[in-house]
Amino acid sequence: MDPYKELGLSESKDPFKALGLTVNQDGTISRSSIVPLSPAFPDGESLPGATTAVSSTDVPLNPSHDTTVRLFLPSLPPSKSLPLIIYFHGGGFVLFHAASAPMHASCAHLAASLPAVVASVNYRLAPEHRLPAAFDDARDALLWAQSAVSSEPWVGDFVDPTKLFLMGSSAGGNICYHAALDLISTRLDISPLRLSGLILNQPYFGGIDRTASELAFADDKVVSLPVTDLLWELALPLGSNRDHEYSNVVAKEAKEVKFLPPCLVRGLNEDPLFDRQKLFVEMLIRAGVTVVAKMGSSGHHGVEYLNPEKAAEMATDVKNFVYGEAELSSLNKI
Repeated sequence: MDPYKELGLSESKDPFKALGLTVNQDGTISRSSIVPLSPAFPDGESLPGATTAVSSTDVPLNPSHDTTVRLFLPSLPPSKSLPLIIYFHGGGFVLFHAASAPMHASCAHLAASLPAVVASVNYRLAPEHRLPAAFDDARDALLWAQSAVSSEPWVGDFVDPTKLFLMGSSAGGNICYHAALDLISTRLDISPLRLSGLILNQPYFGGIDRTASELAFADDKVVSLPVTDLLWELALPLGSNRDHEYSNVVAKEAKEVKFLPPCLVRGLNEDPLFDRQKLFVEMLIRAGVTVVAKMGSSGHHGVEYLNPEKAAEMATDVKNFVYGEAELSSLNKI
């Protein structure tokens, strides 16, 4: 019996095939994604539509976990005034890398257009490393950034340590949310850095009960229900379901939520996850968090990787938030 048949989905749709995944006998998976990898450009690269070139380089994060950070630096004179954005890419915790071409291009565009120093984290992927492995890698990234203020010239010579932001798209938004909760709950000392805000672009949350937007876009070309269900099955701790606290973050509000810094949350109205993102914003507002909610613009999940206009729209929202120019009308409203 196909559990998706009653939703009008084809029985022949195989989420493993849709994602280019093959399960190996040892529990790992082989990924046959056609998304190419981009090299780093330590001597700089010119970007379409940008007047500022951007340099990039890969630096170690935690050698024992084979994790790295790809740093992006806009071609500007040293000033110690740029924000530092620690970025977590999307991919359902299972796919892609900091070097995946769309993620590289997005971070380079953000570095040039804001401007900012962007540190894109190449975290461990599930199911080889199930959650909370990616959250642990986020903590490593915060500690790396703390040391980078004095040891990494691209950070120390350009970054204002009081302007630290965590940003993530899709699953990366989930990661930066949990990284912030961990920072609060453990009282992790990252001085002289100060966390000024969270940027969650179409954050990836889940739950057992279907939302209206999930049902309306059950056969979505990017994150259909079979695809999202499989990704959660591969990413969550063994024996867990989609109501686990890593997935269904609104089912039980974490006690640390009320201490979060200001949050920018972006959601698009053709995304199956849109209703979950609205519920997340409502939770933040109830807890008293300052929220800039950019919800309801047109577009599907991950559209900024494919549509330059949507990429520019996202960059403008992020720039206004980071530089304190967000519209007051968007504060604490959905």
